[in-house]
Amino acid sequence: MKHRLPQHCHWCGEEFLDTPGPGRPKRYCRSSHRQRAYEARRLGESRQLGPDEVIVSRRAWDALRDALYRLESAAEDVAVDLEAGTPTKSDYVQALAHLSEAVRQLQDVSVEPVAIGSD
Repeated sequence: MKHRLPQHCHWCGEEFLDTPGPGRPKRYCRSSHRQRAYEARRLGESRQLGPDEVIVSRRAWDALRDALYRLESAAEDVAVDLEAGTPTKSDYVQALAHLSEAVRQLQDVSVEPVAIGSD
């Protein structure tokens, strides 16, 4: 009996199950992701990008940068607030809520490499 092996899609990073057998193991969770990766590689080659470099839309980059800045600021705010005096349980609860909100905003950001014709 063949067992399904967990893999991670080389395009989106999602986990999928692959059945072992003859041939190469699957690298993508769906054929459209295989096609997008091919197009992205071709675009990268035409722009002389290295294999570890990607193109992302300005909108996605700005959203990621903004969310990371909010998280960094929240971490600094919490550090300053908790270092002042003797923090109470309520202070810790508020600090956790502040950090959790910044993390949630970061989780909402989706950044994928841009394939030909995408933005």
